[in-house]
Formats: sequence, C-alpha cells, structure tokens
Amino acid sequence: MKKLELKFLNEDDKTVTYSLEQPIEPADPAAIKAAMEEIINQNAFTSSGGDVVSIKEARIVDRTVEEIELG
Repeated sequence: MKKLELKFLNEDDKTVTYSLEQPIEPADPAAIKAAMEEIINQNAFTSSGGDVVSIKEARIVDRTVEEIELG
C-alpha cells in the first residue's frame, strides 16, 4: 500500500508527519508544495509541540505486507 507522507516542522523544531493513503501518481511536486504551504497558512493542523511552521519534506512510501502461512 502506498502513502503520501507530508512532513513538517513544528514550533518545537520537531518533525510532524501526516499520511494520506492512495496518492495520485505520478506525484506533482508543485501541487504538493502548494498544499503544504496552504496547510501552514491556514494553521490547519497542530501537534503536541505546537503549530506546524515549515515544510520539511514529502515522500511516497510503498509498504508491502506478505502473510506467512503458519500451519
């Protein structure tokens, strides 16, 4: 399963990550950056370390899970 991770820094300079499932691919870096800037401008999210204040990074993470038959 793929997820888009949006990573911000908060007022305590700690990383805050928000994950979105099933991202649109290929990723549009300009649109992602604009959305992250809007999240900061609208003060849409907060964390235990305060409001998110800057962009750190964005990435798509692909996690594959394989069940193991035990019996």
